[in-house]
Amino acid sequence: MTTAPSPAPAPTDEPANALDRFFEISRRGSTIGTEIRGGLVTFVTMAYIVILNPIILATPDVAGNTLPGGAVAAATALTAGVMTILFGLTTRLPFAFAAGLGINAFLAFTVVGTVTWPEAMALVMINGVIIVLLAATGLRKLIFDAVPVQLKLAITVGIGLFIAFIGFVNAGFVTSTKNASPPVDLGIGGSVASLATLMFVVTLMIGGVLIALRVKGAILIALVGGTVLAAIANLIWPTEGLGFAFSGSIVSVPDLSLIGQVDFGFDFAKVGGVTLVMFVFTLLFSNFFDAMGTMTGLAKEADLADEKGDFPRIKSALVVEGVGAIVGGGTSSSSATVFVESGSGIGEGARTGFATTITGVLFLLAMFFTPLTSLVPSAVAAAALVLVGAMMLSQIKNIDLSDFRVLLPVFLTVTVMPMTYSIANGIGAGFVSWIVVNAFSGRAKTIHPLLWVVGVGFVLFFARGPIEALLGA
Repeated sequence: MTTAPSPAPAPTDEPANALDRFFEISRRGSTIGTEIRGGLVTFVTMAYIVILNPIILATPDVAGNTLPGGAVAAATALTAGVMTILFGLTTRLPFAFAAGLGINAFLAFTVVGTVTWPEAMALVMINGVIIVLLAATGLRKLIFDAVPVQLKLAITVGIGLFIAFIGFVNAGFVTSTKNASPPVDLGIGGSVASLATLMFVVTLMIGGVLIALRVKGAILIALVGGTVLAAIANLIWPTEGLGFAFSGSIVSVPDLSLIGQVDFGFDFAKVGGVTLVMFVFTLLFSNFFDAMGTMTGLAKEADLADEKGDFPRIKSALVVEGVGAIVGGGTSSSSATVFVESGSGIGEGARTGFATTITGVLFLLAMFFTPLTSLVPSAVAAAALVLVGAMMLSQIKNIDLSDFRVLLPVFLTVTVMPMTYSIANGIGAGFVSWIVVNAFSGRAKTIHPLLWVVGVGFVLFFARGPIEALLGA
């Protein structure tokens, strides 16, 4: 299993108090101090979503209307806080919630080209209701159990690389060339000689050394240290664009006007039913499997999953994740789902829902202190993501890659995630290739029937463009 920055205390059968007993803190080998630190680190690495989500959702819809940025920021923080606290109290797991990046991008760059923003958020809520029903009936868990353990481990590794890639991109360490070949480059024109990337590298090295030395609070220390250094550098070279957005105003009144701005009265004369079904189908698959993959990876990272990949209160976790889509749609902040950045808190030693509750409370406070959420430069926060990605990569040692029927699906799962910026795409590539390779190499009987069903679903997911065109959607 991945080694945490500091050795966890030995589990005890005697909880210190009611809080310890409810969250099973001592039982999982943690302490209240460790959970608080882990919750804080998770918030710091996730806080960027309060700034980024409004930028993504700023796209005009089919009617030319946009969502006000301040209201989206407030709704994003509110939804993240409420859902993270609800998840922490319900499941006692150290996974935090916020607006899913893949889903909000799909809404902004695809869905609202056909429907309005209120209609798009209604589709998100419909998707959430379906997910809740699948989870409550146990079907989502059955599908989860049908996944081979090798693919579950591959999902963990893939998420690690995905997290790291997000960090590299956010830091400007890896950039798009906007060319066919090569599509990406190191920094700008092959150079990373900028102040922002320097702060990224310095923070990354500080964290790396501290983790290697098993210093408690290594990632948090690295984030604070990197922020202080970046602040000093920003005073000396104020034009270098380190990502400080602090305006001097500390408190702002949250604008919650977007709550309830949802429209289920779709104009079928302008948008066909098939198109709406395909939108919901895509949202469902993205939400369903992104969350499943992320939860699997985080549970493994926290050493809370068994050999099959199951973790405590999994059914409740899957139900609450569906509720996140309903709440996110209802607040016009996009579907709230479990965030891969929760791995940063887990890397600090967080093992329970108490850390999650701390993160949620901080998100609620962020509604009033939005300027402070942007105080940590993105380049500094990105270093924490790379550190966590490196730690999650160690799971690959638990996969026997001597059989090519395992190697190819694992390889595709791990590589497609970061290359397509989608956890769902990586999972789909792994599932489909697992079925094909095993079915045509004499091991069809080993494939779970539900995996066949999911595989067909992913084929439709990948082929949704031609299907829409064929059906005239």
